[in-house]
Amino acid sequence: TLSMKQTHQTHYIVLIFIAIAHCLNDLLQGVLPSIYPALQSKFSLSMTQIGVITLCYQLSASILQPLVGAYTDKHPKPFSQVLGMGFSAIGIGLLAYVNSYELILVSVIFIGIGSSIFHPESSRISFLASGGKRSFAQAIFQLGGNLGSALAPLLVILIILGKRSSGSVLIEETHLEKLIWFVLFPAVAILILFFIGNWRKKLLKKAQTTSKREIPLPDLTHAQIRNSVIILMLLVFSKNFYTAGISNYFQFYTLEKFGFSHAQAQLYLFYYLGAAAAGTLIGGFFGDRVGRKFIIWFSILGTAPFALWLPYADADTTAILVILIGFIISSAFASILVYSQELLPKKIGMISGVFYGFAFGMGGLASALLGKLIDLTDITFVYKVCSFLPLMGLIAYFLPNLRKVKMKE
Repeated sequence: TLSMKQTHQTHYIVLIFIAIAHCLNDLLQGVLPSIYPALQSKFSLSMTQIGVITLCYQLSASILQPLVGAYTDKHPKPFSQVLGMGFSAIGIGLLAYVNSYELILVSVIFIGIGSSIFHPESSRISFLASGGKRSFAQAIFQLGGNLGSALAPLLVILIILGKRSSGSVLIEETHLEKLIWFVLFPAVAILILFFIGNWRKKLLKKAQTTSKREIPLPDLTHAQIRNSVIILMLLVFSKNFYTAGISNYFQFYTLEKFGFSHAQAQLYLFYYLGAAAAGTLIGGFFGDRVGRKFIIWFSILGTAPFALWLPYADADTTAILVILIGFIISSAFASILVYSQELLPKKIGMISGVFYGFAFGMGGLASALLGKLIDLTDITFVYKVCSFLPLMGLIAYFLPNLRKVKMKE
């Protein structure tokens, strides 16, 4: 429980720092799909093997999250994020020197474990620092992560991809060993997280010495809460299954369909990820104002017409569509997460871990299944199949409008 002053004061410096830490964490996550074409070329990987890389990362990043969240609900650990970032640093360092497919999997598992420790407590920090502006605070946190993912392909172009001249022809080449430079990012994040940990530690001490109040609960039945959580998880499934197809295979799609170079393919991926970053912030801003249910409904269902059009578009139209898709579909997650936290406000860490873990898990499962399906058919066919997933946004209609639900002590 928290004092009134603690609950209603927005700590913007904390929100900014936790967003920067999230940016640095998810930058490492974004590096993985950005180097998939290079890994495929170096190790002669199939699309199924590419999917398994993502599956290993996402599973290691998802399974632990609810456990970490539930544990820190009962036993607060202000500096747990520092430990998580240490795992990520080890993983990206190993990835710079892998010489086999098996070592790639070990490396991404380390990065995934780091992410699983980082997210539940970081989401709690955003909630505690929000001062009641929960969707906006969560959107700032998510914006940091999306910016990190968006910057990853650009940094891969600048640091990893090089060119050499062969006569009058420029030939692209990859220097995976330069991934060691990315260890600097978790190192900076660790310094930031020590500051965040100290703030959280002080907050815990204040909570023990100041007057306390019971956390209000929504006046909903257990069945309504359970059904709402199931609906939210189905929406996360549709969103993350679709976005996994974009995040992990869009480079291969543009390489095959439009004959792009690797740098051009990375640039199109940046269009999508950059738009997703903007959509996250704006979606969170409006979630506090027009209601989280409306934003959730608009975000996932609103993506459908553009997703259905994408497999049939030319190169120029594809650039516009991926920007629209990234912007609209990304606007939902902050509202989904805060909605779930408001359903179970006494279990912030656990429910945050469940939804982050489920989102990561669905992304990993989707990557593996879609990779296998691409090997069996072709990538354009897979994009046509996935284009129907955003239509699942229709089920958001059955969510209760929490703005109209009374609260009980």
